[in-house]
Amino acid sequence: MMTFKFARPLAWLLLAFIIFVTVSPIGERPNTVTMVDVDRAVAYLLLGFAFALAYPKQWKMVAMLLIVGAFAIEYLQYFSPTRHPRLHDAGIKAMGAALGLLAGWVINRWRETKAPNGLPFAER
Repeated sequence: MMTFKFARPLAWLLLAFIIFVTVSPIGERPNTVTMVDVDRAVAYLLLGFAFALAYPKQWKMVAMLLIVGAFAIEYLQYFSPTRHPRLHDAGIKAMGAALGLLAGWVINRWRETKAPNGLPFAER
């Protein structure tokens, strides 16, 4: 199976960074570039996109894990005294992950149609 070589390490590094930013004390959180909800959505969009490119055959399982994971990572804020988990924040993150996964799925399907041989993309 052919994947973008950088997608797997990038996906896991993004996940580690997102977990750190989500559960670290509020003082260690990076400053937002735009509105907080936009930053959350874009971070998870990039995460979903990277995981979709990294694991094209497992996109359904990745989708489930990232969407459920958005809520689980938000829940981890209960263990940090300076953080406050919110269902709204988890929903924004899950939506961003879903949009990133959708974009990655579309790219994978497009790459599959442009394949030089007759094998489907996921079987190469």
